[in-house]
Amino acid sequence: MRPEPEAALSHHTAVPRPRCAERIGLARLTRAAEAGHDLRPLWRRLIARLLDGSIEAGEGLDLSLIAQLLGDKEAGLAIQHAILSSHQLFRSPCAAKPPRLRVLALAAATDMGSNTPIEFLLESSGIELTTLYVMPDIDWPDWLPDHDVAIVIASDSEDCRGALDKIAQAMTHWPRPLLNPPQRIGNLDRDKLHGLLDGIEGLEIPTTTGASREQLTEISLSVLSPSDISVGISFPIIVRPRGSHAGKGLAKLDDAAAVESYLGAHPQESFFISRFVDYRSDDGLFRKYRIVFIDRKPYACHLAISDRWDIWYLNAAMAASSDKRSEEAAFMRTFDSGFAQRHRAALAGLSKRIGLDYFTVDCAETKQGSLLIFEADNTAIVHDMDPQDVFPYKVPQMRKVFEAFAAMLHRRSGRPCEAAA
Repeated sequence: MRPEPEAALSHHTAVPRPRCAERIGLARLTRAAEAGHDLRPLWRRLIARLLDGSIEAGEGLDLSLIAQLLGDKEAGLAIQHAILSSHQLFRSPCAAKPPRLRVLALAAATDMGSNTPIEFLLESSGIELTTLYVMPDIDWPDWLPDHDVAIVIASDSEDCRGALDKIAQAMTHWPRPLLNPPQRIGNLDRDKLHGLLDGIEGLEIPTTTGASREQLTEISLSVLSPSDISVGISFPIIVRPRGSHAGKGLAKLDDAAAVESYLGAHPQESFFISRFVDYRSDDGLFRKYRIVFIDRKPYACHLAISDRWDIWYLNAAMAASSDKRSEEAAFMRTFDSGFAQRHRAALAGLSKRIGLDYFTVDCAETKQGSLLIFEADNTAIVHDMDPQDVFPYKVPQMRKVFEAFAAMLHRRSGRPCEAAA
C-alpha cells in the first residue's frame, strides 16, 4: 500500500523520488494565444515527439493545453489522459530563485476550465507552484514535494468528484495548511448554491435545479411545466447543459416551442434550469460584475456592460466603448466605498456560507437593489491579459488582487512575506 500524504512528505524515505516535470503552463500559453501568436508550430513539434515516444511529461501536458486552446478539447483530454497515467507532478515557471514560498496545488484530470487557473495569480509573485493531479484510480505518489501550503484547485464538476473525494479522505492528516477544502467546493454546483445562499439579507439567487432531457422533452410537449420540476421556476427559463463553461449552450426559453427547438440543437442528456431575472438597469443595459474573494475579503475583478442579458466579458465589447471602460474604472476605483459597501451584508453572508479561502462570484444588481447571484466557483479566470493601452486602470487593480492572494498564502503558511523575501 502506498503511503498517505504525511508519510509521502517524509525526507527519510528510501523510495526514489519522482521528478516534478517542468512545463510552460496555462498562463504563458494562454497569453501567447491571446496575443495572437500562432501555437500550431509548437503543436506540430510536440505532436511529433508524442508520436515517436520522445516527449517529456511536461511537454505532453503543455500539448494537451495547446490542443484545447486551438479548439480540440477531445484531443487535448486524450493526450492529458495518456500523460497523467504515468506522471502526476508538474512544476510551473517561478519568477524567483530561490522561491519565496512553495505551494502545492491539488488538481483533477479535467479540461482546462475546471481547475482554478492559479498560475495567473502567481506568475510574478516569486512563489513556486507545483501541481499534483489527483487520480481516483492511481495511488498517491510515493513522494510529494515539500511545500509550505497546499490548495485544492479542482472544481465541483462531475469529472472532478473522484479527485475531491480522494483529497477529502487525505486532508485530515495533511501535514501542511490546506486551503479550499473539498467539502466546501462540493457546495458550489448550481443546483446546490441557491440552497446554500437562500435567506441571506440583501441577496437574491434564483432557484436552480437539474433537469433531464426526458423532463425537458415533456415540457416541450406541454406534458410538464417548469414548476413541475421545481417550485418557483416558470417561463421564461434559463437553460444550460450541465458542466458547460463560459456561456456555452446557455439560452433563455420563453415557451414550450422554444424548449423543443433548443433540444434539437443540444444533444446533452443533463441540464440546469432556473427562472430568468430581468436585471436591466434604468438605461436599458445589463451589468454583470465579477468579484473575487480572498480570505473572506471581496475585490473587484471586472464589470461587463451590454445590451444583451447573456453577458460575459468577451461579448460585452468593452474595448470598443470608452464610456463602458470609464464606468468599469470607476467601479474598481470606488469598489470598497461603493459596491462593496452597498452590498456589505450580502457579500459578508455569502462569504461566510461558502467558506472558501479563494473563490469568485458573478453577480448583478436587481431593480430593487439586491445582489443577484448567477454563480460562485473556484475556477473562473482572474487575469491581467487585457491590453494596458486600452484598459490602463486594470493594471493596479489586478496587481492588488494578485498581491492579496500571495499575502494570504504567506499568512496561512506561517511565513510572512517580509520574512520569506
